[in-house]
Amino acid sequence: MTSATLASDRPATSPGDLDLGRLEAVAADLVAEARRHGADAVDVVIARGSGLSVDVREGRVEETERSESDDLAIRVFVGRRSASVSANGIGRLAGLAERAVAMARLAPEDPYAGLADPALLADPATIARRLAALDLYDAAEPAADALAEAALALEAAALAVPGVSRSGGASASWGRGGLVLATSTGFVGGYVGSRHGRSAMAVAGDGTAMERDWWSSSAIHAGDLEPLEEIGRKAGERAVRRLAPRQVATGTVTVVFDPRVATSLVGHLAGAANGAAIARRTSMLKDKLGTRVFAPGIRITDDPMRRRGLASRPFDGEGAAGEALALVDDGVLTTWLLDTATARELSLASNGRAARGAGAPSPGSTNLTLEPGAETPEALIAAVGTGLYVTDLIGHGANLLTGDYSRGASGFWIENGALAYPVSEITIAGRLPEMFARLVPASDLVFRGSVNAPTVVVEGMTVAGR
Repeated sequence: MTSATLASDRPATSPGDLDLGRLEAVAADLVAEARRHGADAVDVVIARGSGLSVDVREGRVEETERSESDDLAIRVFVGRRSASVSANGIGRLAGLAERAVAMARLAPEDPYAGLADPALLADPATIARRLAALDLYDAAEPAADALAEAALALEAAALAVPGVSRSGGASASWGRGGLVLATSTGFVGGYVGSRHGRSAMAVAGDGTAMERDWWSSSAIHAGDLEPLEEIGRKAGERAVRRLAPRQVATGTVTVVFDPRVATSLVGHLAGAANGAAIARRTSMLKDKLGTRVFAPGIRITDDPMRRRGLASRPFDGEGAAGEALALVDDGVLTTWLLDTATARELSLASNGRAARGAGAPSPGSTNLTLEPGAETPEALIAAVGTGLYVTDLIGHGANLLTGDYSRGASGFWIENGALAYPVSEITIAGRLPEMFARLVPASDLVFRGSVNAPTVVVEGMTVAGR
């Protein structure tokens, strides 16, 4: 049994308008009320957030939006029966706990339902240490005028690129949010995070020959954002280089995935390694634990403790601490992403990967990374000789049960080991198990999101063109 220090005791990470101390008290009171109404176990999660965003187009502010939210969910257990009830705001909670207990009594039994093992919960010292190490909160709160100025600078930088014909718009945003969790096993804890974002879209060409592309940057701290001029310039340059695309002949070629789309392959791996899919037997990896699914040397990690990571957190949606893990190590699948329920169903222990919204937890990744290889992207592309460099993917054609993969794509044709000309209206296809086994990462890893990957090369994919 454990309890975390109240948010009100952590002024460095608890801005007054979020008032996590009050939210923790509300959550603890709801837990106690549910127990009085007959619940055997209870947890309550409250998320509070606020944000501001400004969109501009053609030199003028198009939209300014301010948002505030309060979301609460209570989950109660009566024996192996459970129910969840959610609410918007914390001002009208009378009867919520009683209603949740009544619903749970009518629910079917689930032999795997229950709260996290108290031994896995983060204790106060661990939470305090993690919050200090993670540095998840930037106290700077930009005004709408400052965000508008940043968005206009993004747009101007994109329009300054030769060949850009017009703006597709630009935006600058800021937000912060707090999360509180309380359980009947004694855990009460919360934390605050901030988020800054900048993005620009540029259009090149005219009429039916127009092409567009974008670039963006997101960070916990505003100081970690890419420079405005660089974001706008990249958006413009990416749009211009897409002009006059061609189609290519159907065939089997080596495909190179730009880092921006290579992350989708890592996401497919995480989806297939999700404990819920494994428990339902709906994953191509259901019998692959401990076997080689990538080439030797490939390593894919998931780390909730990356400093200023976009998906970092001091504890998961059930209060478990959760440590960094290698989902794939030396090409071998070493574990699945597990919360309490899926771990019990698989006769394993949770590894602190419970994600939480306004309902029951489910497994999910945190900061997921395909670690870099030894060769530069230029060296790998040169070795390809002739092939396809993909910069954009369309659709969701990845079947994580069968492994079949087919997606619309655009990018550049590779000739003589270099990017030769833009291509579009093509489809790339293969099977994920074979794609994983042949995947080769480059050395250009940059942390830009919650899922990160360098450039990757996959041999033997089908490209369908004209």
